[in-house]
Amino acid sequence: MAEVEAVQLKEEGNRHFQLQDYKAATKSYSQALKLTKDKALLATLYRNRAACGLKTESYVQAASDASRAIDINSSDIKALYRRCQALEHLGKLDQAFKDVQRCATLEPRNQNFQETLRRLNTSIQEKLRVQFSTDLRVQKMFEILLDENSEADKREKAANNLIVLGREEAGAEKIFQNNGVALLLQLLDTKKPELVLAAVRTLSGMCSGHRARATVILHAVRIDRICSLMAVENEEMSLAVCNLLQAIIDSLSGEDKREHRGKEEALVLDTKKDLKQITSHLLDMLVSKKVSGQGRDQALNLLNKNVPRKDLAIHDNSRTIYVVDNGLRKILKVVGQVPDLPSCLPLTDNTCMLASILINKLYDDLRCDPERDHFRKICEEYITGKFDPQDMDKNLNAIQTVSGILQGPFDLGNQLLGLKGVMEMMVALCGSERETDQLVAVEALIHASTKLSRATFIITNGVSLLKQIYKTTKNEKIKIRTLVTSDKTILYSVATTLVNCTNSYDVKEVIPELVQLAKFSKQHVPEEHPKDKKDFIDLRVKRLLKAGVISALACMVKADSAILTDQTKELLARVFLALCDNPKDRGTIVAQGGGKALIPLALEGTDVGKVKAAHALAKIAAVSNPDIAFPGERVYEVVRPLVSLLDTQRDGLQNYEALLGLTNLSGRSDKLRQKIFKERALPDIENYMFENHDQLRQAATECMCNMVLHKEVQERFLADGNDRLKLVVLLCGEDDDKVQNAAAGALAMLTAAHKKLCLKMTQVTTQWLEILQRLCLHDQLSVQHRGLVIAYNLLAADAELAKKLVESELLEILTVVGKQEPDEKKAEVVQTARECLIKCMDYGFIKPVS
Repeated sequence: MAEVEAVQLKEEGNRHFQLQDYKAATKSYSQALKLTKDKALLATLYRNRAACGLKTESYVQAASDASRAIDINSSDIKALYRRCQALEHLGKLDQAFKDVQRCATLEPRNQNFQETLRRLNTSIQEKLRVQFSTDLRVQKMFEILLDENSEADKREKAANNLIVLGREEAGAEKIFQNNGVALLLQLLDTKKPELVLAAVRTLSGMCSGHRARATVILHAVRIDRICSLMAVENEEMSLAVCNLLQAIIDSLSGEDKREHRGKEEALVLDTKKDLKQITSHLLDMLVSKKVSGQGRDQALNLLNKNVPRKDLAIHDNSRTIYVVDNGLRKILKVVGQVPDLPSCLPLTDNTCMLASILINKLYDDLRCDPERDHFRKICEEYITGKFDPQDMDKNLNAIQTVSGILQGPFDLGNQLLGLKGVMEMMVALCGSERETDQLVAVEALIHASTKLSRATFIITNGVSLLKQIYKTTKNEKIKIRTLVTSDKTILYSVATTLVNCTNSYDVKEVIPELVQLAKFSKQHVPEEHPKDKKDFIDLRVKRLLKAGVISALACMVKADSAILTDQTKELLARVFLALCDNPKDRGTIVAQGGGKALIPLALEGTDVGKVKAAHALAKIAAVSNPDIAFPGERVYEVVRPLVSLLDTQRDGLQNYEALLGLTNLSGRSDKLRQKIFKERALPDIENYMFENHDQLRQAATECMCNMVLHKEVQERFLADGNDRLKLVVLLCGEDDDKVQNAAAGALAMLTAAHKKLCLKMTQVTTQWLEILQRLCLHDQLSVQHRGLVIAYNLLAADAELAKKLVESELLEILTVVGKQEPDEKKAEVVQTARECLIKCMDYGFIKPVS
C-alpha cells in the first residue's frame, strides 16, 4: 500500500510541477520518499525534487538531491545535468564541468550538453585567468613595496591596494596563499612607518572573520611583537595595531559573526590558550616603562572591551577571574601613578581614568561575595604594602590608588578608606611642603569626603591644614580642591561662585526700545562688565578646567543629600553646561569623571537643573565614546535625560544636541536601541525628520538610521497605515547630502532586513525609481554606495521587481559603475554594482559578454 501511495504522490508532484507550483511539487516528492524503498522510484523522486530545487533557486538542496539519484544510478543523465546546473549556480565550476562532461560522453549528439560544456570551459579559463592575474597583482604589490628604489607614489598606491585586497575575503585568501604573511613580515622588518602601517592594516583585514588565518598570523607575527608595535609613541600606529589585535580576538573568540561567501569554516585547535596569552601580554604592557601613554591606553581599551562579560546572563566569567588573579596589581599600579614623580610611567590624560573604569568593570563582573572579598583583599594588600615611613613616594602611590578606586567601584573604595592609616596618611600628606603631596592628598580627600562620616573625620582632623594650604599655595589646582573639602556647608557658596565665574546664570533678553526709554527717563541702566564678554568667560573656563574643577564638581555631586540641596544641584548643572560648551574641552571633562557626575543631576533636582544637566550630558554624549564617558550600566541612565530634551518646549539647540547624543548611543548596541525605543523616543525622532530646519532634520534622520537596526522599529515600518517608509524614501531625494546619506543608510538597512519593505518601497511614492537612480549616480561615494545596496536588495527580493529595474535606466547605471577600475576609495561602490549585475545574470535577464 505504501509503494502505491508513493507512486500516486509522485504523479501528483508531476502535475504540480507542470502547473509551475514547485513548492507543492517538492512537498509531494518529499512525502513519497518517506513511503518507498524501491531504488528506481527513489532515484526518480530525488531527480524530480532536484528539478524543483533549480526552479526555486534552492541550489544546495538541488545538488544534494541530484547526488542521491546519481548514487543509485551513476548513469542517470538527467540527475547529472541537474547537478551540473546547481553546481554552476553555486560557483563550483570545475565540479559542474565534470558532470556535463559525463553527460556529453553518454549523449555526444546532445547540442545542449555541448553548449554547456563550451560555456563552462570558457568560464573556468576566465576564472583561472583572473585568479592568475590576482596572484600576479599580489606579487607585484610586494615587489614595489620591498624595492627601496620604487617611487613614493607607486609605493603608496601599492600599499593602499594591498589594504583593500586584504579586506575582501577572496583577496585576503590570495595574499595568504601566495606567501603573503612572510612578505608582510618583511614589510614590518623595514621599520618604515608607512610600510609597517600598511602591513598592519592588511593583516587586520586578513584576520577579520577567519579563525584559521587569525591563528596563523598571531603565531607568525608573535604576540610580543604585536604588543611592541602597539607600544610606540605614534598614535596612528598604536590605534592600527589595536584594531589588528581586536580583529584577532574577535575571530578567535567567535565574536566576529560576519558571513563570507564561499568560505568553509576552518577547523582549528582550541583558541583559549591564545586568548589567555594575549590577555597576559596586555597586562604586562600596563606596567612596562617601554610602553608609551598611547600604547597603555590601547591595552586598557582592549582589556575593557574583551575581558568582562558583555551580558551578565552568561555564566562564565573566567576571563575576569584570570585578570583579577594575574593582573589586578598591575592595573592598581597604573591607577596609582602620580605624574609629577620621576618613577611615573608614560601616561596620557585618559590613562588613569581608563584604569579606574577597568577596575569598576571587573568588580561589577564578579558573581558572588567570595569573589568580591578576594578582589578586596588584593587591593588591601597592595595599598598597605605601599605604606613606608621612609619613602614618601610610595605613600603617595598608595593614596592615589585609593583615590582611583573611589572613581571606579565606589563601595569598594569606601571599604578601603577604613583601612588603618589611610585617612591619617591623607591628612598627613596635606602637611607636606611638596605641592605634589598636597595635590594627591587633597584629591583623595575630595573623593573620601562624599560620605558624611568621612567628612566629619576630615573636618575634625584636617580643616586647619587645608586652610593653611589654601593660604600658602600658589597652585590653583590645590586651591580649588581645598575650598571644596574644607567645609561641608560651603557647597552652595562654591557653586554660586562657579556660576558667576562661568556666567552660566540666565540672562534676560535686553529689548533696545526699553533701554532707550529707561535712559530717557534717567533710570539706571545696568551695563555689561567688560570681563563678562565671551572671550574673558572662555579664559576663565580654561583656567577652571586646568585647575581641576571637574574633580571638585564630581565630589560635590557625591555629597550627602543633607549637604547637597536641589538648588545647589541646579547651580552645579549650570556650571557643567558652561564647561561643556567647547567640544575640545569635553574629553578633559570625561577623563576627570564629569560624564558620570552629570547623571544624578539630570535625574534629580529642580526642573531647570535637570534640563541643564541633560543638555550637558547631550553635549558629551554627542562627541564622546559612551564606553569611556559612561562606563558600565550607567550608559543606560543617560537615555532618559536625552529623550526628555526632544520635547517641543525645549529650544532648537537642545533638540539638536540630544539627537546627536542619541545617534551616538544608538550606534553602540542593540540593548541601547531597545532602551531608546522603550523610552518612547521614536515618535519624537520622526517628528524632527519633518522639521524645516536642515540640521534638526539631518540629526533626526541619522538617529533613525541607527534605530532601524532594532527589530521593534522595523516592525513599525512593516505595519500598514503609516507613512514612515514614504518619509524615508522622500528624504533620500533631498538636496542636502547629509540628509540623503542618513536616509539612504536607513533605507538600505530596512530593505536588507525585510523583502516586504522592498516591495512596499515601490508603492509609497511614484518617484521611488527616480530617487533610486539619483542615489546610484551620486557624487558622494557614501551616498552612492548606499543607493547601490538598496538596488541590490530590491533585485534580490523579487524576480518581477528585478525585471522592472533591469528594464529601466538603472541597468545602464550599474553597468557604467561596475566597469570602473576599483581603487581604495571606490572599491565598495564598484563591488556592489558588480554584485547587482551578477544577480541580474542569475535571473537570466542579462548575459555575460566574452
